[in-house]
Amino acid sequence: MKVHDLQPAPGSSRPRRRVGRGIAGKGGKTAGRGTKGDKARGQSKPGFEGGQLPLTQRIPKLKGFKNPFRVEYVVVNLETIEQLGSSEVNPEVLREAGLVAKKGLVKVLGRGELTRHVNVSAHAFSASAAAAIQATGGSVEILPPPFGHGRPPARGNALTSR
Repeated sequence: MKVHDLQPAPGSSRPRRRVGRGIAGKGGKTAGRGTKGDKARGQSKPGFEGGQLPLTQRIPKLKGFKNPFRVEYVVVNLETIEQLGSSEVNPEVLREAGLVAKKGLVKVLGRGELTRHVNVSAHAFSASAAAAIQATGGSVEILPPPFGHGRPPARGNALTSR
């Protein structure tokens, strides 16, 4: 016996019933679907729950919004500046060290301690960081943002083609 000789036992498989093909035999006229209504016709729309308020309408809407003018800073702490070992710290030095992306704005925060004087240039400073840098004899220089004064250009899908 070979694979092409295999077949079901006689009488075990029957052809499927073809309903809705006239009054001869079973499944004529309404074809076993009862009378009228959505189930007797085509498909009902996806998510339809038989007149009950659908799940998509029952759940609450998302609240709030995403500010397209938000200014995001890359945070650098005093402990990181201490570990760099450089007396001049600016965004270019931080980029070379791999701490800041190409167009990232830098904000210095006051976690950690400085033991030497460092001249730091960044786009923003926390009050505690500026005080700690100046206490060790270093200087603080605030760089202007790359987008000028005022707010940055809008970001987001709805605003990209303006």
